[in-house]
Parts: sequence; C-alpha cells; structure tokens
Amino acid sequence: MQFKLSKVSAEEAATRHVIEQKRFAFAQESIKPQLAVQEAEVERLASMSRLRNEELEALRVRASMTGVLSALPVEVGAQVQPGQNIARVADPTKLKAEVRIAETQAKDIAIGQLASIDTRNGIVEGRVARIDPAVQNGTVLVDVTIVNALPRGARPDLSVDGTIELERLDDVIYVGRPAFGQEKSTVGIFKTNGDKLTSTEASRVQVQLGRSSVNTIEILGGLQPGDWVILSDTSPYDSNDRIRLN
Repeated sequence: MQFKLSKVSAEEAATRHVIEQKRFAFAQESIKPQLAVQEAEVERLASMSRLRNEELEALRVRASMTGVLSALPVEVGAQVQPGQNIARVADPTKLKAEVRIAETQAKDIAIGQLASIDTRNGIVEGRVARIDPAVQNGTVLVDVTIVNALPRGARPDLSVDGTIELERLDDVIYVGRPAFGQEKSTVGIFKTNGDKLTSTEASRVQVQLGRSSVNTIEILGGLQPGDWVILSDTSPYDSNDRIRLN
C-alpha cells in the first residue's frame, strides 16, 4: 500500500511538473511582448530626454567668430522668436566701410576700384567689394574692404567719409565743379580779367568741360592754368557777357 501511494504521488508530481513547465514556458512567451512594450517606452522617454537636453543646449547662443559684443537688443528673461537678432558681435580687426553713393553717381562704380576712407582719425585705403543692386532713399550702398591697418579708435558703426576713385587722369586742367553745367558739355563761365585780388570785372567765356568728380571737373578748352573763374550760380546774369566785381 505504501508503495502504491508513493507511486501515485510520484505520478501526480510528474504531472504537476509538466504543467508547471508549460506554465513557465507560457509565462516566458507572454513576458516578451510586455518587455518589448516597456523597452519601447523607455527608448521613447530617453529620446525625449535627449531632445530636451539638445533644446536646452541650443538656448546657449554662441558666436561663430571671435570678437567684441557690440549690441544686445534683448533683456534677460525675454522671449524671442526663431531668427530674431539677439546679439551683435564684431571683430574690431576686420571691419568694412559702407559708403552711400547718390544713384546718379553710382553708374561708374565697379568692383575692385580704389577708395579712401576718412575715419576722422586717419585715412585708410580700401577697395570696392560689393555694390548693392537696390536703391534705397536715392542712394546705392557700396561695401569697401579695408586694405591696410586700421587706425586707433576704429570701431563698428563709426561714421566715416569715403571717396571712390573711378578713374585717374594725369596732366589735365581742372577747376572746382561749378554750380551749373554737366560733364562733357560746353557752358559759359565768367572769367576774371586779372588775378583774384585785383580783378574788377569778369567776362563770359565758353568752356568745354570733360569728365567730372564729386568736386572737380576737367577743362578741355576755354581756360588755361592760372585763370580765375566764378563757380557759383550766375544764372541771373545769363543775358550779360560782362559783370563788375565789387
């Protein structure tokens, strides 16, 4: 009887063992999908964490060049939009000059022409690097790169005067640009009958004008070196060939 009872217990244990093995295998098979779901959730949260860290790092704006902070138009804590200018950095050793030329005088400007920039603390040489294709307020913006070393005190947004050399004419007769008359034309100009101090009269002479700059104009005929002429507006005396000087 004891042997039969032990045999029945062994059979029951074997049967329970088989059932538990099957249950264990089923549990393993069912855990895999659950584990995959949890792993996917962990990866999603890790990706979100990396994205937030990248966004946080992107909020730290760094200049792409070495220079001096010249403007900071935003305040601490202000919200900014993508693409908004939040700071301006300039390299004081690499500056360019922006010269505004009247649209009527910009037709002869070309890339590479020589220029001189007056910084109020010295004159530096430069070359035309860019010509803005658009006209703004009657002027054309011309960028001039500085060739030699900048003078002391040069800084961004400094007001300067620029002169662009369109062409150099050697051994020519020239005078200051008169208030009337265009280049390559013939006009009547009053010439004094003597020097500047002793002349009491001025006579009208026909003068052939050549090329002009901002403040001088070439004389092709009608005047000689040393002649004194009146460059101011003499239109009220257009009917007269001679005027008296007081």
